[in-house]
Amino acid sequence: MHQYIQAMSQHEFVIWAIGANSEDRGKFKYKLPDNVAEVKEIFLNDALTHSFKNSRYKFSKEEHEQLCEFIRCGNPDWDTLFRIYHDARVSPIAFLTSSSFLEILTEICREEYPYTAFSDLFHTIRSMMLPVLYTIQSEVPKADVYHAIATGYAGILARLGSYKYKVPYLLTEHGIYTREREEEIIRAKWVLPAFKRFWVRFFYMLSAGAYARATMITSLFERARLLQIGMGCDPDKCRYIVNGIHYDRFCNIPYKKPDGWVDIGAVLRIAPIKDVKTLIYAFADLKTRISNVRLHVCGPVDDQEYAQECGDLVKQLKVNDILFPGTVNVLEKMQEFDFTILTSISEGMPLSVLESFAAGRPCVTTDVGCCKDLINGMGGDSLGAAGLCVPPIHREAISGAMEYLCTHPEERIRMGEIGKERVRRYFLHSDMIRHYEEVYEEVLTRWQASVSA
Repeated sequence: MHQYIQAMSQHEFVIWAIGANSEDRGKFKYKLPDNVAEVKEIFLNDALTHSFKNSRYKFSKEEHEQLCEFIRCGNPDWDTLFRIYHDARVSPIAFLTSSSFLEILTEICREEYPYTAFSDLFHTIRSMMLPVLYTIQSEVPKADVYHAIATGYAGILARLGSYKYKVPYLLTEHGIYTREREEEIIRAKWVLPAFKRFWVRFFYMLSAGAYARATMITSLFERARLLQIGMGCDPDKCRYIVNGIHYDRFCNIPYKKPDGWVDIGAVLRIAPIKDVKTLIYAFADLKTRISNVRLHVCGPVDDQEYAQECGDLVKQLKVNDILFPGTVNVLEKMQEFDFTILTSISEGMPLSVLESFAAGRPCVTTDVGCCKDLINGMGGDSLGAAGLCVPPIHREAISGAMEYLCTHPEERIRMGEIGKERVRRYFLHSDMIRHYEEVYEEVLTRWQASVSA
């Protein structure tokens, strides 16, 4: 989004950001572009300390029915919820401690959780619903169009903006939000096993609410577009716009000078979804066959506990030559790599792969998102393979792919040149920005047509 905003200097932006912890208020990772007029921040943990008003509101029958649908993670009418919690500013706490809420929970417990402690159900569902109702009460920045870069909370806020100011909103998903949350919930330790299915349902409800009224919904590749349609999106609203990078920044990076080592770069966030642990296991296997190989795991720590587990695993396996340099200047660090690797369990269209290609480095990827299409060519271009694609969470396949590229230097160069040409033809930043500008224009045109009709 930072790149988009910088490139669209003709537009003025308000950043409406949602975070988990209010301690992060004002801590921006990027310098704000000149065309950012305002930043509005919402932190979900503030819902626990916020002083709500209007606690004596009497719900109509229709409103009560929609609240039931919401609590059950069904298909609520979000406009009704907006009227209650944004327009009338009813206290969410008042409802979540009411006899009506207790009755709904009791029915859910009898129907779905007859052998689960009621107190666990009570605290789980209340912890789901309070942040959503709190965000709905947020002050809405005025805009001509709202652009959410995920569904979830952000998608609901975009719909709220559209509701309040009678303007269009669009969604862009770089990864399919519901699928990513589902994978995280399945692996999460903080979710009681009995409630994992309910948490997944909760995130699907948020996404459905965001999809329903969007004027346009974009993704990164055709398969993602089809997934959105499969989850209920109107095909006529769905587009895909591929990622683009500044090719000229990478295309002249020189190949690494021979030094007797093969260096593999992994540019990623250190988080469970990137599956760094499987990468460590696979590299440990590789080191039993090839001694002169190093792995550089570059990037910020998104999950401190997971990063510690990765460090402990390296020590446990007693594997040498895994380096964790932290956040790096990719343009400079790329000169040290012979090829790159990405072992994620979920992806959209990873920029790190495109950057590797543009620098003439082939990549080993897992078969997630559109990684296979990037390796082999989207739509079946005739250039050939720019690396190797293997199943996710498959230690032996990942290790074998790394070994192949380590032991075939001529093939590395050939694949790297294919990747460079693929980016030059199909994944330029200027093309991506042009497509988004066209989408903004189409969104406004469609909205005006629908209003006049």
